[in-house]
Amino acid sequence: SDDDSVTVAAGTYVENIKFRGKSIAVIGEDKETTIVDGDGSGRVFNIRNVNSTTLLKNFTIQNGHVNDEGGGVFIRDCSPKIENCIIKNNVSNAWTGGLQTSFGNPELVGLTIIHNTSGAGAGISLIASDATITNCTIVNNNGIGLWITHGSTPLLKNSIISNNSDGQLFFREGDDDPSTLSVSYSNIQGGQDSIITNDNGTVNWGSGNIDVDPMFVDTTNGNYHLLASSQLINAGHPDL
Repeated sequence: SDDDSVTVAAGTYVENIKFRGKSIAVIGEDKETTIVDGDGSGRVFNIRNVNSTTLLKNFTIQNGHVNDEGGGVFIRDCSPKIENCIIKNNVSNAWTGGLQTSFGNPELVGLTIIHNTSGAGAGISLIASDATITNCTIVNNNGIGLWITHGSTPLLKNSIISNNSDGQLFFREGDDDPSTLSVSYSNIQGGQDSIITNDNGTVNWGSGNIDVDPMFVDTTNGNYHLLASSQLINAGHPDL
C-alpha cells in the first residue's frame, strides 16, 4: 500500500519490477550486494504515477534491455527519489540505456551510471523534466552521458560527467520547447565548451565547475571511488 516500505536483503534478484502506482520505499541492504538483474528481457524498474514520497535506494540495477526507452530505470509522470544506486550494463535500442525520466521532477542522488548503451542518452535522458542531479557519476557509457529535451530544466551539482563515447551533455536539436541546464560544482570533461546545445538550449554555468581527470580507483574492476590524490576531493559544494 502507499507509504509502506520494502526492505530487501543482499542477493541477486532476476526481476523486471513495476511499481504499479504504489508510492512506497524500496530499500536494498547495500548497493554493491543487492542486485536487481533484468536478464536482458525488459526494463529493470518501471516507475509511473507515484508521489514524491516514493524512494528507490541502495541497489545495483543491471542488464535491462528494451527496444524503446529506459533500459535500467524508466520514470514517467511522477517525481520519485532514486538514491545511492549503481545503474550499469543496461541497453536501449532507441533512447536511454541507464535512466530516463519523462514529465516528472525526480530527485537523483548519489547514482553511479556506467557502461549503459543507447543511440541517445545512454546515461540519463530528461524529457520535459525538472530533475535535480546531485553527487552522481555518469561515465563510460556507450552514448551521450546526459541527454536533455522538451523544455527540461535540470539542476546538476556535485557530479562527474566524463568519458561517454558520443559526448558528455547534449540538447536535442529541433525542439519547439528549449531546455535550460544549470551546472555547479561539477567535473565536466571538456568544460562548458563540450556541451552541445544545438542552438536549442541554455546553460547556466555556475560556480565551482572544473575539468580534470577524476582519478577513479579502478574502473576496470568497477571501482569508481576516488583516489586520495583526486582533485575532486573537497571540491564540491561545502553544504553537500
